[in-house]
Amino acid sequence: MVPAVRGQKLTKKFGKLVAVDHIDFVVGKGECVGFLGPNGAGKTTTIRMVCCYTPITEGEVKVFGLDVKTNPRDVKAKLGICPQEDNLDPDFTVLKNLLVFARYFNVSSDVAKQRAEELLEFVQLKDKAREDIRNLSGGMKRRLILARSLINNPELLVLDEPTTGLDPQARQLIWQRLRQLKREGVSVLLTTHYMEEATQLCDRVILMDHGKILLQGVPKELIAKEIGKEVVELWNFDSETLQAIKDRHWTYEELEGRLYIYDRGGDEVSKEISKLFPNLERLSRPATLEDVFLARAGRSLKE
Repeated sequence: MVPAVRGQKLTKKFGKLVAVDHIDFVVGKGECVGFLGPNGAGKTTTIRMVCCYTPITEGEVKVFGLDVKTNPRDVKAKLGICPQEDNLDPDFTVLKNLLVFARYFNVSSDVAKQRAEELLEFVQLKDKAREDIRNLSGGMKRRLILARSLINNPELLVLDEPTTGLDPQARQLIWQRLRQLKREGVSVLLTTHYMEEATQLCDRVILMDHGKILLQGVPKELIAKEIGKEVVELWNFDSETLQAIKDRHWTYEELEGRLYIYDRGGDEVSKEISKLFPNLERLSRPATLEDVFLARAGRSLKE
């Protein structure tokens, strides 16, 4: 079966800067794959090459078997793109934004109107159809941009930080709609800084840094492999405590007076620490994809 996206030795250079460094990846049909990484990791540049926005320096990308270098028009016809920035037309109403955008894909006026009305209902904006764009909240605008990205019935939906800045209710609604699209067979390529979002939506994730792929796989499997079942956080500890932890050969990280101990067995570390240091301030919690991200990409800020 031809995958939705296949990148092979994909490379992008800006002068001497190698933004994307010979990466290989696949997005299967009907699969949601998330690109994760710190700022400057190369994930957005990768997405822009997939979408025919940025020329490829080396390697290739194929979308449903079509080479983006030689068939950009055919590739774009299969894409629905939800950018991070708000680029709605403020001179048009909610409905008009969808109708005008449909023209770029040669959708007839009758079909466009039907799709637009269906999509507004899909994103719960049907009652805002005649509303001025300037009167919409941030969450409403994000939902409208999602609706706009679907006006051409895309086979591949590309989402760049789709829920940045949204409140929990708006984020949950978009998640629900994306799950529905997945059930309908739409392939999804997602970039996000929200690790919970990636865990909730993605069948697989790809973690990048410095233009390279550090690891990729199913979120739950990566968490189990890289971190374990539980993380114990300790603070206000002394050198004696630290030495006791080192003596037990536990996997841990130390950062600015806080220890992160990775417990692959469940709650064994937490129980032993409770016995050894009953008065020590600590927090025991399930391991998450964010722990994987921080352990592999580092905890320091990158710009």
